[in-house]
Amino acid sequence: MSAYFLHLAILGGIYIILAVSLNLIVGYAGQVSLGHAAFYGIGAYASALTALLWQFPFPLAALSAVLVSGGCGLALGLPTLRLKEDYLAIVTLGFGVIVDMVFLNLELTGGPDGLPGIPPPRILGMSFRPPVLYLLLTLLAVVLTLTLTHRLVHSYHGRALRAIRDHEVTAKVMGINTPAYKVAIFTLAAALAGLAGSLYAHYITFINPESFGLHTSILALCMVVLGGMGSLPGAVVGALALTVLPEMLRQFKAYQDLIYGGLLVALLIWRPEGLLGRGKLSLKFLQRQ
Repeated sequence: MSAYFLHLAILGGIYIILAVSLNLIVGYAGQVSLGHAAFYGIGAYASALTALLWQFPFPLAALSAVLVSGGCGLALGLPTLRLKEDYLAIVTLGFGVIVDMVFLNLELTGGPDGLPGIPPPRILGMSFRPPVLYLLLTLLAVVLTLTLTHRLVHSYHGRALRAIRDHEVTAKVMGINTPAYKVAIFTLAAALAGLAGSLYAHYITFINPESFGLHTSILALCMVVLGGMGSLPGAVVGALALTVLPEMLRQFKAYQDLIYGGLLVALLIWRPEGLLGRGKLSLKFLQRQ
C-alpha cells in the first residue's frame, strides 16, 4: 500500500471517530452542534501539551485528551442543553469560535504558529511512527469507538435517546430524565472527539488552530448528514467519503466550504435521512425524474 493511501486510511479512521461522536449528538439525541471541532482541537492540544511539557506516554496523553475534552463538553452542556434548536446551534457555534480564538492567542498553544515536534506514539517501547503501525493503532481506536457506541445505542439508554430525539415532551412524561441524558451524551461525544484529536496530533506531529475551526465542524456535520443521521454505518461511510473528497477538491481549496455547504443543503432537501439513514444503502434519490 502506497504512503498516500496509508495517509488517507489513517485520516479516514480519525474522521470516523469524529463523525461517530457527532452522530451521537445530532443523530441519536436530536441536538444541534455547530462547534464540534472545538472538542477535536481541545483533545489534540491537551494530548500534545502533556506529551511535550510533561513527557506523558501516548496512552496517558490520549487519556488526558479524552478527560479534558469530556470535561469541556460537560461544562458547556450543563448550562446550555436546555436550549432548543436554533439557540443551541448558536451557542455551540459561538463556543467553537471562542476556542479557536484561545488557540490563536494563547502563548501556551503556540498561537497561530502552532505546536511542532509532537512525539509519535510509543507503547511498551514500540514506536508507532511507521504509517502501517499507526494505521493499526487508529483501527484499534475505531473498533473500540464503534463497539462502545453500538452497545450504547442498542441499549435502554439508546432507546431513551431516540425517544428524546423523536418527542422530548413524551419522553419526559414516560419518566426519562431528558436533561441528564442530553448532558451525558454531549459529554461522551466531546470525549470521543478528544480521542480523535489526540490521534490526529500524534500522527501529524504538528497542529495549529486552522485545523480545528468552523471548516472542520462543517465537514464533520456533512459526514453525519451524508451517511445518515442516527446510523453508525452511515457515519463510517460519510467519514470515508469526505476524507477522499477534499483530496479530489484540493485545487479548489478556496471553495471547499461552499461545496460542503451546498452538499449539506442538497442532502437535507432531497435525501434528509442520508445514504444509510435506514440502515441500508439506497440510491433512490439518484432515480428521481
